[in-house]
Amino acid sequence: MRHTSPILDRPIRFALVGCGRIAKNHFEAIAAHGPQAELVAVCDSKPAALAAAMTSTGAAGFDSLEALLAGSDADVIVLATPSGLHPQQAIAAAKAGRHVLSEKPMATKLDEGLAMVRACRDAGVKLFVVKQNRLNKTVQLVKRAIDQGRFGRIFLSTVNVFWTRPQSYYDASPWRGRWDLDGGAFMNQASHYVDLLDWLVGPVDSVHAYTATLDRDIEAEDTGVLSARLRHGGLASINVTMLTYPQNLEGSITILGEKGTVKIGGTAVNQIDHWQFADPQPGDDLVKGSNYDSGSVYGFGHPLYYDNVIKTLRGQASAEVDGYEGLRSLEILIAAYRSARDGQRVGLPLIF
Repeated sequence: MRHTSPILDRPIRFALVGCGRIAKNHFEAIAAHGPQAELVAVCDSKPAALAAAMTSTGAAGFDSLEALLAGSDADVIVLATPSGLHPQQAIAAAKAGRHVLSEKPMATKLDEGLAMVRACRDAGVKLFVVKQNRLNKTVQLVKRAIDQGRFGRIFLSTVNVFWTRPQSYYDASPWRGRWDLDGGAFMNQASHYVDLLDWLVGPVDSVHAYTATLDRDIEAEDTGVLSARLRHGGLASINVTMLTYPQNLEGSITILGEKGTVKIGGTAVNQIDHWQFADPQPGDDLVKGSNYDSGSVYGFGHPLYYDNVIKTLRGQASAEVDGYEGLRSLEILIAAYRSARDGQRVGLPLIF
């Protein structure tokens, strides 16, 4: 087992596996931390993707995780591969004594997510799960208002993810839309929004869901609806589709409480559309200053997320989203799929 005590006297070394759609966000986030972090290796099984990543970053390249673990001194293995591959890759990295940073969702099956957590725990390494939307300025403002009790009792919370993913998106990478490697609109595109609902107003007590594959040639769903009862008694819903015409329309969460009403909208919870409370505070008239142009559905949370990872590995902070926290949203997603499959309400937790 490698020595996993706090890293204090040098940059933290990252290696990224999977140089596809999300990799650029990780490259930029690592670069943003200058002397605190460095990208030492990249890995992809596709020669063209690997070559492009090596050229853009200057990092050493490997065509397999096994070769990377043998030939790189990275402290942290970043998994930006198809979701269904995360568990086996995380377990291999943990056994090699490396910390693991997994993109969402951490796994597509609950037992495999649990296996990731156990492997990292047993190896004495950290497991981080990327939930960068929690760090959006807009979301942070709502979280603070909830923690301050400004809503009073929260009655109803609604999430909408009205995006579009054309057939060409799925055809470009055959793993997309497959049950074993990806899942559908809930598991992939709405994963962060399921997490936000649970983080802001959860825990979730039970769910009832419907899913449908209406217009895309994929195994999993392109559209779904979920109703939930929350542990505190309020109700919630999530509506998601990848069939919005002609482009991404909305990624939002609306919270309706006894003393407050808030909607964070835009295409990816990047603007505050409504902010009203019974007890106004001096900063309320400034909240819309937190709005920003997202540029993409990913937002700007990755550098902030890496800040917590770096501080955790230096012994200066605790992981804000570790493997156990990552399991919470995975559990809700699995419950939704079970409900849609069996046509019945599914209670939580699934893990006892």
